Amino acid sequence: MEVLKKNIHMYRQAKRAVSQITLEEDFNVPDAKPDVEQIIQSKAKTVIGNTRSEAGRFLLKGHVQVSVLYMDDTEGRQIHRLDTQLPFDEYINMEGLEPGETVSLKCEIEDLNVVMINSRKLSMRGLLTFTAVTDEIYDMSAAVEAKSEIRLCQKKKRLEFMQLEVQKKDIIRIKNEILLPSNKPDIQEILWENVQLRSCEIHVQEGKLAVEGELFVFVLYNGQDENGTKQWLEHTLPLRGEVEVSGCTDTLVPDVGVNLAQIELQVNQDMDGEERLIRLEGTLDLDMKLYALAEMDILDDIFSPERELEVFSREEVYENMVMRNQSRVRASGRIRVEETKPRILQICNSQGTVKIDEVQMTETGIQIDGAVLVEILYVSADDTMPFAVMEGSIPFSHSADIPGLDDNCRYTLNAGLEQLSTTMADSEEIEVRASVAMNLFVVRPNRQMCIADITEKELDLEKLTKLPGIVGYIVQDGDCLWEIARTYYTTPERIMELNHLEKQEVKKGDHLIIMKELGGMSVNP
Repeated sequence: MEVLKKNIHMYRQAKRAVSQITLEEDFNVPDAKPDVEQIIQSKAKTVIGNTRSEAGRFLLKGHVQVSVLYMDDTEGRQIHRLDTQLPFDEYINMEGLEPGETVSLKCEIEDLNVVMINSRKLSMRGLLTFTAVTDEIYDMSAAVEAKSEIRLCQKKKRLEFMQLEVQKKDIIRIKNEILLPSNKPDIQEILWENVQLRSCEIHVQEGKLAVEGELFVFVLYNGQDENGTKQWLEHTLPLRGEVEVSGCTDTLVPDVGVNLAQIELQVNQDMDGEERLIRLEGTLDLDMKLYALAEMDILDDIFSPERELEVFSREEVYENMVMRNQSRVRASGRIRVEETKPRILQICNSQGTVKIDEVQMTETGIQIDGAVLVEILYVSADDTMPFAVMEGSIPFSHSADIPGLDDNCRYTLNAGLEQLSTTMADSEEIEVRASVAMNLFVVRPNRQMCIADITEKELDLEKLTKLPGIVGYIVQDGDCLWEIARTYYTTPERIMELNHLEKQEVKKGDHLIIMKELGGMSVNP
C-alpha cells in the first residue's frame, strides 16, 4: 500500500531563559573633563561583544555604554558630556542547550540611576535583563491519501493551519543627513543626542519586505557663535527601507520584530565648508517570520472490506492563527516638577519609552497594562542651573477582544511609540499626550493524531464466518454509517445504495439492510 504524505513547515520557541544582573559600578571623571557640579541627564545602552553556546548555558561578554550630561562648577555653568564603558561577563543557564546552538538575545536596562559620589567620581546603578531564546523549525507530517489494489474507504479531515514560509533575520542600513536651519549657528560640539523610531509599519510585498516610519532626532550642541550658546535641534526624518525576501508574497501574514540598533551622529561640513551638516548612520534589525494561511485535507481514518488494515498514527502539533490585531492606544496625563528641581522656562526635548508591565489572558481576550516612560529636557528659570530633566510615567490600559482565546494560545506583542507631544501647562507642570502602537499576533497550537503508515493483513476468516451475510440493523444512539460499515465489512456507499439513502447521516431508530462483502462481492446467505 502506498501512503501519500505532506509536510507542513512550523516554527516554535524551543528554549527560553531570563537572567538578571544588578550593575553597581563607580567610575571617575576623566582628567580632561572639569568637575561635576550637577548631573542633568544620563542614558545607557548595551553592546554585546562575544557570545558562545555551551552545554546547558549561554556565555556572553560585552559592555554597557553610559553617557552623562552634566554641569560643571565654573561661574559660567558650562555643560559637558561624559562617556564610559562598564564591562560585563555573564552566563545564562539554558536547560537542553547544545554547544554551538544559535541563540537570539534581547537586552534591557531598567531603573538606571547615575549619582554623584563627589565632583570627580560618579556611581551607576541599574538592572540588566537578558532574555535568551532558541528557535526551532520543524515539519508536521500527515498522510493525505492511500493507494492500493484493494478497495479502500477513506475519511478525510480538513485542517486550517499556518505554514512558515519565511524565517529570516536581516538589517536595513540607515543613512541620512540634516542641514541646520539658517538661523542656527555652526556646530562646535554635540553635547547630547536622541534618536527614536516612531510610527513603524511593515508592508509585505512580492519578493521583498518594506519598513516605513519616522526617525525623531534631537541634538543639543555648543554653537560656534561669540558666546558659545547652547543650541538644540529637533527634526523628523522619513524612514523607508526594503529587504529582499525570497518566496515572499503579499498574501503572507507577517510577524516581524523591528529594533533600532546602533545609531551614530557625525558633524560634517556643508557645501560652504561650515560645520552645519549632521550625518546619521545606523541599522534597523529585522526578525522576520512570514506565514501562509492554508488548508489541507488529511487522512483521518481508513478501512477496507477486503483486508484488515493496521494503522500507525502519531501525535503532531500544528498552529492556526487566532488573530492579528493592530491597534492604537492613547495615553495622557500631567507630570509635575519635583520640588528640588528648578521651574520650567522652555521645553527642549521629550522622549518616551513604552514599557509593558503586565499581559493577562482573560475570558474575552488579552488585557495589556503598561506605561509611557517620559523624560523631558528643559531650559530652567534658574540661571545657576540652565538645563534640567523631569521624568514621569503615563499609564495606559488596553483590552484586545479575541474570541475563542484559551490558555494554550501563544502571542507576540510588539509595542512602540507612535506619537508623543508635551506642552507646558505652567512653569511647574507639563501635559503629556502619547499614542502607542500595539501589534498583537495570536496563534493556537493544536494537537492532531496523524496517520503515519498503513499495513495490510489477511482477513480473519473465522471472525467473518460468524457474521451473518445479511443483517437487519436498527441504528442506535451515537451510531454513524462509517462505523457500521467497518463492523460489517462493507462500505458506507453500499449501505446507502441498498437502503436508498441520499446522505450518510442516520439517526437513532432507523432500519438498515446490511450485506457482508468479501473481495468486493456481496455474500448472500
